Amino acid sequence: MSSASESTAPQDEGKRIVFEDPHGAAANMQEAEVTRVRSLRGAWRWTLVVATAATILLCINQQFSLRFFVGYTQLNTEYFYLLIALMLPFTFLIFPGTPRAPLDRIPWYDLLCFVVTFAAALLLMLNVRKAAEAGWEFGGAPNSVTAAGLVMWVMLMEALRRTGGWSLLLSVLPFTVYPLFAESSWLGPFRGTQSTLEQATAYHVLSGESLGIPIQAFADTVIGFLVFGTALMMTGAGKFFINLAFALCGTFRGGAAKVCIFASGLLGMMSGSIISNVLTAGTMTIPVMKKSGFRASYAGAIEACASTGAVLAPPVMGATAFVIAQFLNVSYADVAIAAIIPAALYYVGLFMQVDSYAARHGLKGIPRAELPRVMDTIKDGWYYVFVIALLIVMLLYFKRESHAPFYATALLLVLNQLFSKDTRWTVATIGKFLEVNGRTFVELVGILAGCGLLIGAFSMTGVVSSLANDLLRIAGDNPFLLLGMCALTSLILGLGLTTTACYIFLAILVAPALEKLGLNKMAVHMFIFYWGMLSSITPPVAIASFAAAGIAGSPAMKTGWESMWVGSIIYFIPFFFVLNPALVLQGPSPYLAGLGLMALAAFGTLFICGGIQGYQPFVGDLRGAGALEWPIRVLLVIGGFVVATPGGGIMPLSQMQVTLLGLAILVPTVLLALLLVRRQTMVPDGLRVP
Repeated sequence: MSSASESTAPQDEGKRIVFEDPHGAAANMQEAEVTRVRSLRGAWRWTLVVATAATILLCINQQFSLRFFVGYTQLNTEYFYLLIALMLPFTFLIFPGTPRAPLDRIPWYDLLCFVVTFAAALLLMLNVRKAAEAGWEFGGAPNSVTAAGLVMWVMLMEALRRTGGWSLLLSVLPFTVYPLFAESSWLGPFRGTQSTLEQATAYHVLSGESLGIPIQAFADTVIGFLVFGTALMMTGAGKFFINLAFALCGTFRGGAAKVCIFASGLLGMMSGSIISNVLTAGTMTIPVMKKSGFRASYAGAIEACASTGAVLAPPVMGATAFVIAQFLNVSYADVAIAAIIPAALYYVGLFMQVDSYAARHGLKGIPRAELPRVMDTIKDGWYYVFVIALLIVMLLYFKRESHAPFYATALLLVLNQLFSKDTRWTVATIGKFLEVNGRTFVELVGILAGCGLLIGAFSMTGVVSSLANDLLRIAGDNPFLLLGMCALTSLILGLGLTTTACYIFLAILVAPALEKLGLNKMAVHMFIFYWGMLSSITPPVAIASFAAAGIAGSPAMKTGWESMWVGSIIYFIPFFFVLNPALVLQGPSPYLAGLGLMALAAFGTLFICGGIQGYQPFVGDLRGAGALEWPIRVLLVIGGFVVATPGGGIMPLSQMQVTLLGLAILVPTVLLALLLVRRQTMVPDGLRVP
């Protein structure tokens, strides 16, 4: 989570809009929910700083094989438990147990949880090598190890409750204890191999399954990218990206909203955090949008939708993308490449929505005199281009995703110290940098380690393959019905779970059934990912929309419904790429086919957005169609959707047939709209019906 610091504000230079951000708005990244999060002070703050520094050093040691531990090579599980021991205990200090818990001091019971969690993690770390040698994860572990495992199980569930809320705990806890009752007849398709309490505990805390995918993703790649994202924001990248967006897009029709989309997209590509994106860019873009004529709720909705792209847009995506890479056993670079076209389509759709809205409501751009100059902006932050280029080359060319963020961070800090006077780091900045990262690490470990037990539970019972067959039988082997079931389930789970937790659930339970139908694995997992993260703009949760509403001063639920309307294209995109994996750059000739399908999808999106907003480019304001306005708008949306939909594969129609069908709907609709709108504009003003 993040917060907008007071420094994140527009500063007047004459009449120019210039974003100032000394040391970055992300410097206070964990303080957005001040009623829920406790700020550590004094010795506890420095303990967190030291533990964070040790976590980063452990990650560097592991990824670069530096052998800090001379003559001793860590097992992966030992490394994981060291990270858990360093970070998980702080969950109980930073996240109060109840809404009434004090924020100005740490209660004794939170201190007790801290000590107990640290001791259990340390004991398990010291025994995990013996466990691997003796096979203790399948039973036979000493009583002391079993007891420590039970304590860790309980502490993980409490950490999950504090970081993810009751909804996440109540979703995960039943599945973690489910192996104890797996042979019960009332479980139906969930019946599987049953375990004793000792066996389940040992498997949960000692096996590579429960500790594996989520924590391995965190330990191998997430740490490095979080460090890079924080360093980027604390060296003033927010100022650079937002000023660049204003300089390039500010004068266009509805320029303030297009600046918002461009700036939030650039920031999101680097941060991978939706809320920090809203509270960094939104504090600047939302007031300017309101000043330009956008109503408050719509301005908040645009910012929420633009910031949601943070977890979709490479090169730095959200933590779930790293978990996807672990699930599929591919490099993170493969996931980032697969996300390029869907992310581009999403932002193209947002631009089209905003352009049509601005045209319908007569909203102009910002005068050039009030905007920063392009050359001045580039002169102030040119070195960010080199840093991002290094990151992309390391990711996509050298395929070194675990090393790339560390190299990019090192280059960034060197260039910042040499060429920037305003954001040059001091000892105090380093302390703040470590604290910000520490709070992020703590929250992610609390969620990822707890959710990891889901994987262990289903692995223990062996129920996944039988459940996939049951789902296929229910859907009658109909891929469209199964995709619809998956989308609805993802949306419902996403309302109560974090994106990562929702993805893990469905990657275990639903993805195997979709894969058995012959659908591409990457497309299936991206489909689940997209639908799971829709909760950030979908009421009643809509956390991105609510954060933006707070800045805009608009009603939270109204902003949430507006966000669904503005970001509606994202509900279509997952179906596009699961129907043809070329849109996630998979399959034969993926680049050529992907670009062709992207062009068709963008063309169809133009009409979808025109129908949604009531202004069709090259036609005009559809209010001019009079009583036929809404039928025309509906037909534009339907025709645009058909044109954008890939043909072939599981579709009964070929690509040519699908495209011709879409054009058969669009061409007469557009001609009719054009005739009605032009005829309306030709009527003398005095004869028009008000």
